[in-house]
This record gives sequence, C-alpha cells and structure tokens, in this order.
Amino acid sequence: MTPTTVFKCLSDETRLLCLLLIRQEGELCVCELTASLELSQPKVSRHLAQLKACHLVTDRRQGLWSFYSVRDDLPAWVTSVLDTTLAGNQVSLEPCLRNLQAMGSRPERQACCD
Repeated sequence: MTPTTVFKCLSDETRLLCLLLIRQEGELCVCELTASLELSQPKVSRHLAQLKACHLVTDRRQGLWSFYSVRDDLPAWVTSVLDTTLAGNQVSLEPCLRNLQAMGSRPERQACCD
C-alpha cells in the first residue's frame, strides 16, 4: 500500500465520507451509508468496491446485508491519517451522522456465533 494509492482512493469526497463514517461507527451496512449520505445504493456500492480494491475496507455478509469496516491490518501511517482526518472533520460529518440516527429500521448486527 503506497501513499499514492491511498490518497488517490481518498481523493473522492464520497469515498472519503464513507471511510470516515465507517471509522466513526466501527461498521456500517450499505443501506446505512445510503441513508447517511443521501445517495443511491449503486453509487455507494461502487465507491465501497473502490475502497475495498484499495485495501482500505473489508466486508462481511450477514443474510442479505453487506457490512463494511476499516481493515484491521492497515499500516500505522494510514490509521493515523484516518484518525487525524476524522478528528478534524467532525463538523462536516454531523449532517451524515444525523441522517444515520434518523434512519428507521437499521439492520442488527450478529456476533459470529449467534
């Protein structure tokens, strides 16, 4: 993972917002990101696929849901960039977080052994 790859991937506002929201919440479903960002499901899914191709997120299936989280094995410098960006941009995330909180019927997460 090179700095050029990471920063090219994060140069799109939608991808950056998706990644920051996922980092903030720990894990989000495609439908939660769609509601939070007020974007179509295909557009959000396309950006998530790009984040996955850049090795920034991982996904897991739970029934019909696809949940995304920031990869645990990111280099420390990438984690530092994400955390610094997240800490410095809480105000710009507030509308998205309000949309997420207002979302009805959010999918429930299940532990691996439930």
